[in-house]
Amino acid sequence: MERLGTGIGWRPEIAADIAELPGVDWVEVVAENLCPGHLPPALQQLRERGTTVVPHGVSLGLGGADRPDRGRLTALAERAEALGAPLVTEHIAFVRAGGPLTASPVMEAGHLLPVPRTRDALDVLCENVRIAQDALPVPLALENIAALINWPGEEMTEGQFLSELVERTGVRLLIDVANLHTNHVNRGEDPAVALDELPVEAIAYVHVAGGVERDGVWHDSHAHPVTQPVLDVLAALCARVTPPGVLLERDDDFPEGPELAGELDAIRTVLKEAGHAYAA
Repeated sequence: MERLGTGIGWRPEIAADIAELPGVDWVEVVAENLCPGHLPPALQQLRERGTTVVPHGVSLGLGGADRPDRGRLTALAERAEALGAPLVTEHIAFVRAGGPLTASPVMEAGHLLPVPRTRDALDVLCENVRIAQDALPVPLALENIAALINWPGEEMTEGQFLSELVERTGVRLLIDVANLHTNHVNRGEDPAVALDELPVEAIAYVHVAGGVERDGVWHDSHAHPVTQPVLDVLAALCARVTPPGVLLERDDDFPEGPELAGELDAIRTVLKEAGHAYAA
């Protein structure tokens, strides 16, 4: 699996800071925010410097009952090709429901919703993943999401669900350690159990992000500093495998460049202590 190194989520609000950060090997961009023929100049400059750029989709809804929309798949493929990306990523989630088969309007959630961990839901997800893989010019990796609730009647743990998904489709995984921590606080799920059950050899890269706990609920905000419990989950993952890449996500309330650099250094410290240091 291609080594990516240490990266950061590229956002226009921090483009100037990212250009100055030391040791950034790659960036991830939200695919739906890009126009392939008109890349932002700051992002194009990073590409010209040799920085790898990975498109990260948010709207496919591969966990939904409908088959993936061909237009959305084509758009994601176009962005991968425009960026010269080694892979594309999406989420194990559904984002819309309704339509002609339900005699109701299509409703967009505007949010990533968890897929029930049932055999039936896994069958649908696997078929949708295969369709997406066939339509994309590069490998696909899927991210575990944060959730507030469990669906009733679930038949598998998250680790079991992801393991069978990989076994049946060969898809790669984007493991978000902040989401594992979120599910620990909100759903009582032990990150260590999930990591033990995961096919860690399928990990393409790792997300690290900040959040905040309020009234016993963890909010995966991407607008707060990365906390020590999230770094502890990263360390637990690194004790099991050398991740090909680790990326810092920040989507709102952006700090100054030195604070971003400090969070990247904290990630590198975890990697170094696990014996997986990436050269700066």
